[in-house]
Amino acid sequence: MTYESFAYWYDALMNEAPYEQWQLFVQKKLKQYGRKGAKRILDIGCGTGELAIRLAKEGFLVTGVDLSENMLAIAQAKAETQHVAIEFFQQNMTEIEGFSSVDCATIFCDSLNYLLEENEVRRTFSRIYELLNEDGLLLFDVHSIYKIDHVFQDAVFASNGEEISYIWSCYPLSLPHSVEHELTFFVRGDDGTYERYDELHRQRTYEVVQYQQWLTEAGFAVLEITADFTDKAPSETSERIFFVAKK
Repeated sequence: MTYESFAYWYDALMNEAPYEQWQLFVQKKLKQYGRKGAKRILDIGCGTGELAIRLAKEGFLVTGVDLSENMLAIAQAKAETQHVAIEFFQQNMTEIEGFSSVDCATIFCDSLNYLLEENEVRRTFSRIYELLNEDGLLLFDVHSIYKIDHVFQDAVFASNGEEISYIWSCYPLSLPHSVEHELTFFVRGDDGTYERYDELHRQRTYEVVQYQQWLTEAGFAVLEITADFTDKAPSETSERIFFVAKK
């Protein structure tokens, strides 16, 4: 899944995404747990660069990584328009390499859930561990099992906008705690007609204790596990789980 056509309308469809909350989460945890003077952030699964740009404007030295070439092209153009210096690289997070002096790595917007195999998640944690400075932080979020199994399964979401409309259907996959998102969206052209685009997105999540075990095996100390942009531990109905881990 590389967000092919979807990349060009991603920002419009994500206009209510909690980017400010992700930004504040990063700043808060760096202040709370990061070493003094920590500035270099590697934003993995950066998409169109929205979070990376926000962090760069706060004075951080940000590098963005994503699998989608189209997403990265948009991110680069946005950064140049907003006069922030960010380097963007196309890499798979499971094979991420070539970076040094990283104080903090982030994987937000459930990007980690696109890894469908256990060994991919474990390899990603190990790769990131090697890139981080001593005492460097890994901050990420994932869908909870409750959200995958109860909110998404067999659900249909729809939006009828003036420029973009979509129908988003969710179906279970054969893997435990996994879902396939079938997205059909319609984009209005200058002549008033609509063009249809279709994409499939597959995601999987795991028990909180499983993520914790894999982080520990990679060498991390798990400092916090919270939910839904709060300081509270996850409950049975939490939807987004946040992890703070330190090298």
